[in-house]
Amino acid sequence: MKGKATSFDIAHYAGVSQSTVSRALRGSPLVNEETRRKVVEVARKLNYKVDKNASNLRAQQSSTLAVLLFEDPTSDESQINPFFLSMLGSITRACAKEGYDLLVSFQSSSNDWHADYAESHRADGIILLGYGDYIDYQAKFARLLDTNTKFVCWGANVDGRPELTVSCDNQYGGRLVAEHFIELGRTDCAFIGDASHHSPEFSARFKGFEQRLQDNGKHVSERKMATAISTEESGYQATKSLLANNITFNALFGASDLIAIGAIRALQEAGLRVPHDVSVVGFDDLAVARFCTPPLSTVQQNTTLAGQMLVANLLSLIGEQEVDLANSILPPQLIVRQSSR
Repeated sequence: MKGKATSFDIAHYAGVSQSTVSRALRGSPLVNEETRRKVVEVARKLNYKVDKNASNLRAQQSSTLAVLLFEDPTSDESQINPFFLSMLGSITRACAKEGYDLLVSFQSSSNDWHADYAESHRADGIILLGYGDYIDYQAKFARLLDTNTKFVCWGANVDGRPELTVSCDNQYGGRLVAEHFIELGRTDCAFIGDASHHSPEFSARFKGFEQRLQDNGKHVSERKMATAISTEESGYQATKSLLANNITFNALFGASDLIAIGAIRALQEAGLRVPHDVSVVGFDDLAVARFCTPPLSTVQQNTTLAGQMLVANLLSLIGEQEVDLANSILPPQLIVRQSSR
């Protein structure tokens, strides 16, 4: 062949359309794996080089995804919930595997924060991690939907559209905790978290926990519930408030690992032994959970799988493909350590 090979040449030799060649070479999920391999092999034989900038300009795509993190209260200056840090690593690897760059930033409080990404073609789609108060955050979801922005989020239900969410089966995770306490004979339970609609993930965990206890003829008294956000300090203060009111219990479910770690500190300062006097279980399975004193029992959310699911589902939305809803629910697993043995 004389001259520089073009995408039309590849289409001819691969027996596909030129548009299929373009999609295959930019890793579009619209092209099946067998066709993609055929196109890539022909391109290699023809020594074809992709002009990425020209390709992106024609397609009005950036080959970039954006991860926008909500600024959470933390014990350090990162303002990033440590649960999302491990997920971020998985998202980065999944993007690289699909040939996408990744832009990471904090979510802006401005009314048009989404426009800097999808509408200006800085990113083809957005992954949202964290949302603070869910009731206040729903207006942001509405703006994204109104502008037809391609996005997925972790955890929160978006306008009754499950294809826009990847989440853990929080209710089942709460049920696992209750079953564990029942097996231990520890059914005088406290719950530290937020069981209201302002925090749907915590609420679902409590719902599953409470329903399983009720199945066993038990329940969590409102006196033994204390509201906390997902920080060690909040879990510590919430547990101290229960103890200060002489409220007793032999099992404590922290709605997150950070809450549970703070609760353990409060219990120990009050002279209570974990797990001898009070069994404690958290939720998330952060790396630090293994190194607490005692090591923390918890419900694991597989952040590696979660990151892969977020990227895969977002690419399906970008490619106008139907999202497999079975790829939107992460199965939880109870990890039993010394804090509840």
